[in-house]
Amino acid sequence: MIYDNLSYIELYKGLSPDIYEGLKFLREADGNIANGLYQINTRVKAIVSEYETKTVNEYGFEAHKKYIDIQCTLKGMERVACLPIERMSEEKSYSEETDAAFYSANVSTQEMTIGNGYFAVFYPQDGHMPQLCIDEPRVVKKVVVKVQMNN
Repeated sequence: MIYDNLSYIELYKGLSPDIYEGLKFLREADGNIANGLYQINTRVKAIVSEYETKTVNEYGFEAHKKYIDIQCTLKGMERVACLPIERMSEEKSYSEETDAAFYSANVSTQEMTIGNGYFAVFYPQDGHMPQLCIDEPRVVKKVVVKVQMNN
């Protein structure tokens, strides 16, 4: 997992050309970007959506196998809880169709706030529960960049 500010994306240039392309997309996007799917290159796409954050995410933690998630809110802020999947219990088995498995945790988790230029990168081992409100539910505009894993 990576948690950082978009002003430092040059640090990640050597990590992966695809992750870097996704970070550049986030740095150049603003809160006026239209909702929808943006194909950045053949291995990277961005999904822009608007929704209301929640006090509880009924789906629990998620993790992916085919794609790395880069998440950043462009309007508003949200909390994301995270924990390595080896410390959680699988509640819903992995689905190829949705590229997701869902988990629950009975231990303390780490939380971060995304928005105001801060982003998070979640790898397959990083269970994450997004869409959580800071103080009370509010509408946010968020981008999730999906970076295809090397196979």
